[in-house]
Amino acid sequence: MTMQLAAMLSRWEPQRDADEWILGTVYKTEGSSYRKPGAMSLISSGGEQLGLLSGGCLEADIRLNARKVMASGIPMCIRYDGDDEDDLSYRLGIGCGGVVHVLLEPVNAENNYQGLLDIQRSLANRQSGFLKQHIPAPGAVSLPSQYAVESVLTRKREKSRVDAVDSENWLISHITPAPHLLIAGGGIDAQPVVALANQLGWETTVWDPRPANARDEFFHMADHRLRCPVEELSQWIRDAAVNAAMLMTHSVPMDAQSLSAVAGCGLDYVGLLGPTHRREEVFVEAGLSDEEYQPRVDGPAGFDIGGELPESIALSVIAKCHDAIFGPVSVGVTAKQE
Repeated sequence: MTMQLAAMLSRWEPQRDADEWILGTVYKTEGSSYRKPGAMSLISSGGEQLGLLSGGCLEADIRLNARKVMASGIPMCIRYDGDDEDDLSYRLGIGCGGVVHVLLEPVNAENNYQGLLDIQRSLANRQSGFLKQHIPAPGAVSLPSQYAVESVLTRKREKSRVDAVDSENWLISHITPAPHLLIAGGGIDAQPVVALANQLGWETTVWDPRPANARDEFFHMADHRLRCPVEELSQWIRDAAVNAAMLMTHSVPMDAQSLSAVAGCGLDYVGLLGPTHRREEVFVEAGLSDEEYQPRVDGPAGFDIGGELPESIALSVIAKCHDAIFGPVSVGVTAKQE
């Protein structure tokens, strides 16, 4: 299981009433911290923990306090200070040295499971939304969480923040689906690309109409395997909310067709395998303008990490794709794929 929220909720949902559950959320940090505001973890009375709120150093104490919340039924806010010699987190040897504020709250039918079932449905439908979690003052009554789906899918996640509304503090977290990566081409070198994306918790689709490629026994880890005509690919991209594509069919005509199919779909990232002269051939074959194509095609795809084997190329490609989706706007060097 990955740390993606959708995977955590899929694991939690079938057993949501079989055990008592506590939702742990990082709602504020000061200085350096391993996890940032909005990070979540689910802790059960049976000892299971889904997700992490630190690099591992705080988890034992968080689970101990989760037990107290189970017993009292009252939410708890905890502060860990890695710079204070008298603070528990300092004695635990927290490496980041910052301050981490954690909210622990019961999750049950009475409080609508803190909106987690709504979030799970939203993510399954590839919808984004905002979760509002009440940060109660000491001794104050806790208010239920609220989740609202956005009318249009937003792929760029906003940073979580604490807002004051009517003298109450609320953590506002932007919830977005994991990336959905389309890999055009089902050759041997596509396998590690799919495997790495899968390990990150991304949704993956492999498209290749050629009978000898994208065989089930080699791409069983992919969420979807398509053999449809390229004319149907654009509609699939829109219907499945694909937001990134890696074109690696090893065929100039097929890469050109794929490039045309993803054009105008509003993707965050398009990578094209192969050297610069091949990129030019693909654009000419597709009848498209390299300068006007949006987003700017990453080709040769990936960061230049000196890799030559398929696994290294996959690492560089996935890293560049991750940077395009989640990172700041930047210009990176590309991988060598001559």
